[in-house]
Amino acid sequence: MKVTLRQRKKGNKISLYLDIYDKGKREYEYLSLYLTPAPEKGSLSKAQKDENKKILDLAEHIRSKKHLELQNNIYGFRDKEKQKGKFFEFFDALTEQKKESLGNYGNWSSVRIILQEYDPKGVTFERLNKEWVEGFKNHLIREAKTKTGESLSLNTKYSYFNKLKAALKQAVKEGLLQSNPSDYVEPFKQDDVQREFLTLEEVQKLANTHCGNETLKKMFLFSCLTGLRWSDIEKLKWSEIQHSENLGNFIRFRQKKTSGAETLPIAEEARALLGEQKGADEKVFSGLKYGNWNKTYLTDWLTDAGIHKHITFHCARHPYATLQISLGTDIYTVSKLLGHKNLSTTEIYAKVINEKKVAAANKIKINL
Repeated sequence: MKVTLRQRKKGNKISLYLDIYDKGKREYEYLSLYLTPAPEKGSLSKAQKDENKKILDLAEHIRSKKHLELQNNIYGFRDKEKQKGKFFEFFDALTEQKKESLGNYGNWSSVRIILQEYDPKGVTFERLNKEWVEGFKNHLIREAKTKTGESLSLNTKYSYFNKLKAALKQAVKEGLLQSNPSDYVEPFKQDDVQREFLTLEEVQKLANTHCGNETLKKMFLFSCLTGLRWSDIEKLKWSEIQHSENLGNFIRFRQKKTSGAETLPIAEEARALLGEQKGADEKVFSGLKYGNWNKTYLTDWLTDAGIHKHITFHCARHPYATLQISLGTDIYTVSKLLGHKNLSTTEIYAKVINEKKVAAANKIKINL
């Protein structure tokens, strides 16, 4: 690696530039600094010589700084080439990594479509800045539509904007960006939504009702009893199902969503759902992929049980959370059991319990 200060005659001046050579590649950086050349006859005045010396000293200072930056890998050919890369291609690669979780993959794919609408020509990493991110945010507010042509809900805008933030954060980790421009843009606030959840009585009804897919039934009830997400149940291996005299039955695993390492005690009923222990590397639940046909099984099962609510697999976590809180488990412990990073996420379930308490209290009436 070498940085050399060079001169080139340009009209009636001498232009100074850096000749940067690194790992077989060469580039030139013009400094917009100029020397006064010596006249054909005579010589430069003392003032002109002094001015040329100042400019050369400045150019040498820039050269030394550039050389140090290259040595410290702050500014190199590799980084500059990366910055010329296309952000949308990077986003596509991240989206492909989400394929195992169809719901999450669908959200990332939707964001990719909206990104293309916002900036049809695409954007390089060197063009990614606060203004570009603000433009995308405004596009979500004013232009982006659902498949039915409606404006996006606040929670959808919140989710889509966070996908962009996550992609930019990953780009910083991989050295494609020096900082995350979305950190300087005010994010959307999440809307306060009413969550559907099952009561203990409804979970019992499901346990007593036949389901067209027995594996789905076991996975759903296991989620109700443990609070685990689909993604964590689907990848669960027998080596993660453990037992000790102190803890009893427990699961030791790493959450797919948060990457956090967890030790989760489970009830005897939950362990009984799993059946006989198999090989350590075998999946506990096999042969089931998340998709529309499984949603059909779930809907039919709920209907047969006499439950008429809009319930998804993710809703199986809700009874675990609400029952823990209603039975007196403190919210911090519930938050840890659910693997939430933020206590505010768990507080949603506490709010559901409070609303139920108010509704229950209002049922008690006497004529005065």
